[in-house]
Amino acid sequence: MLKLDSHQHYWKFDPIRDNWITEEMEVIRHDFLPPDLKPLLDANGIQGCIAVQADQSEAETDFLLSLAEEHHFIKGVVGWVDLCSPNIHTRLEHYSQFSKLKGFRHILQAEPIEFMLKAEFQRGIAALNNYGFTYDILIYPQHLSVTPDLIRGGAMGLGHNNQAFVIDHLAKPDIKNGLFSNWEAEMKQIASFENVYCKLSGMITEADLKNWKRDEIFPYMDKVFDFFGAERLMFGSDWPVCKLAGEYDVVCGLVEEYLSKLSIREQGLVWGKNAEQFYKL
Repeated sequence: MLKLDSHQHYWKFDPIRDNWITEEMEVIRHDFLPPDLKPLLDANGIQGCIAVQADQSEAETDFLLSLAEEHHFIKGVVGWVDLCSPNIHTRLEHYSQFSKLKGFRHILQAEPIEFMLKAEFQRGIAALNNYGFTYDILIYPQHLSVTPDLIRGGAMGLGHNNQAFVIDHLAKPDIKNGLFSNWEAEMKQIASFENVYCKLSGMITEADLKNWKRDEIFPYMDKVFDFFGAERLMFGSDWPVCKLAGEYDVVCGLVEEYLSKLSIREQGLVWGKNAEQFYKL
């Protein structure tokens, strides 16, 4: 069975650039590079990974591409580019020469909700499909109410019907406090768009970091399976951020236990086939 990790990060820790990694996150306040991840992938039978941006700069994109060039098991990169730039087509044309660059992400969770509907941002999203790039949607539940407008193309009527989107980390539901209401209804609506996938990632870090339990997380997994089906879900570890709440094998074990009730075909889709198709590996 093909197994791929659709969501992990690398960085050379810089306390100024990486100021989102606070002192309380001591366990991830140092370098994490491919030689640190490869043994974990091997131990869990995972053949490759997708490296996702953690800093909003083209230098970050270039850094990840350089790592992917050196390490064959990095199958793809989700980088960053200024989607609001008037020169977006020039930048995308530049990046289209890199076969391992699969898509882009902006840290929308740090932006006001209305940023998602800015005309400049919408034009940037519209440009991605011309080059076959995907887009990872990183948001909090409060952003979900306008996410359908982002997917539709907003008031500009750009129509992103053919753009491949994926929701990172189940849109970060409040697992710690067991909240479902708005998140559940809005995720169901988003799943109605057939060009949107969802990553089974970042779940344990939305629960109680020290005392999370599988029975608190599985109900959220139930919902996204109901909404997206096994055909539009993919496994992601969110390593090394996951270390705030559990080691790599713990994340894999949680997903493996949940998927064990599914058919072999469905397990194969979630573990790797969907990521392979989505990111055109």
